[in-house]
Amino acid sequence: MTATETSGGESRRKTPVHLWIVGVLSLLWNAMGAFDYLATHLRLDFYMSQFSQEQLAYFYGFPAWAVAGWAFGVWGAFAGSIGLLLRKKWAVWAFGISLAGMVVSSIYNLVLSDGVRIMGSGAMVFTAIIWAVAIFLFLYARTQAKEGVLN
Repeated sequence: MTATETSGGESRRKTPVHLWIVGVLSLLWNAMGAFDYLATHLRLDFYMSQFSQEQLAYFYGFPAWAVAGWAFGVWGAFAGSIGLLLRKKWAVWAFGISLAGMVVSSIYNLVLSDGVRIMGSGAMVFTAIIWAVAIFLFLYARTQAKEGVLN
């Protein structure tokens, strides 16, 4: 990659095509997470009607600290995706905050509650996919920052 000069005289790498691909795909992925969070907390009937009464009671019964973890997980990832597209180093921090939020919400969902039984094995597979994507995005952003693509 070739370096380009910014208005401040500093040098930064030309944006690789893969950054735009990862950035757009991650924004779409994380927008789905943001929608899920909002639809759950706004109790949107068209969305929440797909869940059983037991599952609804589970969602609506999360303690405040678990909801906070979920919020940091979702909104940190969404902000990180925007940061990638803006080529900002703070995307790394946003994805890191998202991972920290995921740790908190996962402790509740997987350890301190009956979430595994209530949500079923399919939800656990999806949770593993969410974790894999989140870790990839954090590592990807960190690599792009180290290579000078993010500033």
